[in-house]
Amino acid sequence: MQPNIQDGSKHAVEANRGFQVWWQMTRPHTLTAAFVPVVLGTALAVDQGNFHFGLFLAMLVACLLIQAATNMFNEYYDFKRGLDHEQSVGISGSIVRDGIKPKTVMNLALSCYGISLLLGVYICMNSSWYLALVGLVCMAVGYLYTGGPFPISYTPFGELFSGLFMGMIIILISFFIQTGTVTSTSILFSIPIFILVSAINLSNNIRDLDGDRENGRKTVAVLLGKKRATILLAIMFTFSYLWVLGLILSHIAPIWTAVVLLSAAKPVQAVKIFHKGSIPIQMAPAMKATAQTNTIFGFLLAIGIFAGHFL
Repeated sequence: MQPNIQDGSKHAVEANRGFQVWWQMTRPHTLTAAFVPVVLGTALAVDQGNFHFGLFLAMLVACLLIQAATNMFNEYYDFKRGLDHEQSVGISGSIVRDGIKPKTVMNLALSCYGISLLLGVYICMNSSWYLALVGLVCMAVGYLYTGGPFPISYTPFGELFSGLFMGMIIILISFFIQTGTVTSTSILFSIPIFILVSAINLSNNIRDLDGDRENGRKTVAVLLGKKRATILLAIMFTFSYLWVLGLILSHIAPIWTAVVLLSAAKPVQAVKIFHKGSIPIQMAPAMKATAQTNTIFGFLLAIGIFAGHFL
């Protein structure tokens, strides 16, 4: 009986490892950049008295799939351009470490896009077909971030595009499909998330600064240098918190949204780590803390909006 138990345990470990390989390919720590804006946009709609669960779920799954596909495009094209290797930090390593064929990664990314398109049709049927154009532009940006002849990730505009399309626009679409409109309030609430999603991109580029410079990328971090890029990151964090406080003082946001201050330890941690770190492996926790800032901040902001509506 003992050999069978051992074989069973071995197969279980291998199966679990297999799942982890495929799961890590999506870079799960980045998925909150898609999840949080959908939740926040929906919270703003609930505050207006509108909520359709089917639309919320479709939007959520579509955004998660687009984000996962964008990460896979990144994995594929960085490998094709010779940027990734076994020691690379911040990648899933599905190709260079786990031996998954590049074509498989690309096909899986395109499959995620295909499912997103089907969900998009459902969303448009229940809201507006004008969203089809917006959705296609978002998907194109996800691909062109690392794909195509002139990848966005090689330019100083990565932070702008990621914050705009994966932060602000997702919030506004999530709000629109529930309410049928976009208000000045929804735009104002989307701005700090726009900044924080941009900060995730900036933190990634600070961590990868040396490698990006060697490979000819002209990211904001490369142009500013590590010290000034870290200062910019701190300014972005500070701006996001001050913006919410400004909304409260202007009576646009309920006092409950001040709960976002409970997340302030994470950005402080990120800035400190970047200040002390000098190599990617040392700075990787800072990138994680930046992503966590967006997650916690966004959820707390949504909770504050719900509290202001129901209490």
